[in-house]
Formats: sequence, C-alpha cells, structure tokens
Amino acid sequence: MVFADTVYWVAVSRPGDQWQQAAGEAKSRLGAVRLLTTDEVLTEFLTILGQGGPHLRRQAVDMVKQILNTTDVKVLPQTRDSFIRGLNFYGQRLDKQYSLTDCISMCGMRAESVSEILTIDRHFEQEGFNILMKRGTLG
Repeated sequence: MVFADTVYWVAVSRPGDQWQQAAGEAKSRLGAVRLLTTDEVLTEFLTILGQGGPHLRRQAVDMVKQILNTTDVKVLPQTRDSFIRGLNFYGQRLDKQYSLTDCISMCGMRAESVSEILTIDRHFEQEGFNILMKRGTLG
C-alpha cells in the first residue's frame, strides 16, 4: 500500500499540471498497488481543483466519487479521533511548517504501516517517509 497525497491527485487530474509526468512515472514504477488517502486529502484536492472553474470543479467531484467507490483506494475517514491525533502531532512539531492535513496523513500512514507516499512534499521525508515523486524523474 502507498499513500496518495493531494499533489498526486491534482497531478493526475488537472490538465497540464507540472507534476503530471512525475506522478505517472512514480505510479507506473509501483505497478499494481493499493493506494491509501484520507478524507482531508480529498478535501484539499476538491479545494484546489475547485479554483479552476466549473469544469474542473465537476471533474474533481467525479474523481472523488470514483476514488470513494473503488477497491483500489482505501480512504481513511475523517473522525474526531483522527483530528485529535493529527492535532497532537501538529502540536509536537511547532518548529516545522507541516499543515494539519499533512499531520493527519502522517498519523494515518503510521497507523496503516505505510512508508511510501506519492507526493513532492519534503515534510514527509523529514518524518522518515519515502517520497516517490521527484523532479529528477522527469525526462
């Protein structure tokens, strides 16, 4: 299982996204793998694509519905408990610039014993996770 961060979902959905090639290459290298993500990541995804107008907003809604209805992706639900765990971790990393969504994702990844993530976000690397989307992979 590999975690899919917001940047991955945006890259595979938004036409011409700067990370589209890196996301595709990283996913190809993985082969058949189940993805893990969170409700909070999907919320960020909807927010980002929603800024692109009605067409991208509709595409984002369709994409999230597809993610929620496939067995290839496990979506960790947003709960009071996940929020509190993320908030506590956020409070332990006051010297970092981690977002609360990142902290919730990191807690979820640890709970699911997932160490690899489809992202470019170096914050995950700082916590010992292996980021799979890197500029160096671009041709």
